[in-house]
Amino acid sequence: MLYTRRRGTAVTLVLTAHPVRALAMAAALAAAAALAGRSGNEVALVALTVLTGQAVLGWFNDVLDRQRDHDLGRPRKPIAMGWIDPGTVAFAASCGVLLVVPLAISNGTAAGAAYLGSLACGALSDLFLRRTWLSWLPWAVGFGLLPAFLSYGGWGGGVHGGPPTVAMVVLAALLGVGLHFAATLNDLVEDNQSGLRHLPLRVALKIGAVPLLWLTTVFVALVLAGLVIAVMTVGLIQG
Repeated sequence: MLYTRRRGTAVTLVLTAHPVRALAMAAALAAAAALAGRSGNEVALVALTVLTGQAVLGWFNDVLDRQRDHDLGRPRKPIAMGWIDPGTVAFAASCGVLLVVPLAISNGTAAGAAYLGSLACGALSDLFLRRTWLSWLPWAVGFGLLPAFLSYGGWGGGVHGGPPTVAMVVLAALLGVGLHFAATLNDLVEDNQSGLRHLPLRVALKIGAVPLLWLTTVFVALVLAGLVIAVMTVGLIQG
């Protein structure tokens, strides 16, 4: 379904924030925090922190991609469609950064540093690496930092919890790579036309898009199964 009329600024900002992805990430990490035995206040803080951080990444991405989205005629990109000024979105992203930093640190100093490092990886991907065969790297590192965000998490500043288990870090990093492949599948043709040469596109050009879809699906399913097993055996926090 195509959007046929201009929305208000608030609604348009929400659409520009990649809301489905932001809500999915916030819900997933909040659920993980709840399963780890965190209090209700801490779970809510995790959700709010992640939701804010993902919104910042969404705004940042759409501001950077506004010309490419316009050239490709993408109907679900408000900036490219002229529904909102890119300066307004950039201002919202700046305000989001000012909000997400104290939110992240409120989870604990070490946890906050881990989450902010994960966001930095997302920004690095948008700025540079997503056009290259190293496009998988910031996804691996960014997701690999999320277990530390949870394992060191608590309420207020300082250091809480402990270091995450190696298995959780490795599996989270692998999940990030798998989700990177999954996120690019719908845009392979357009990315090829735009001159991007990220790793999923390079693989698709070698084996085809349909085999890549099946391989990605199986890979993500196996990693998710591994995460469930790791949670039930080694757990989140070392020792």
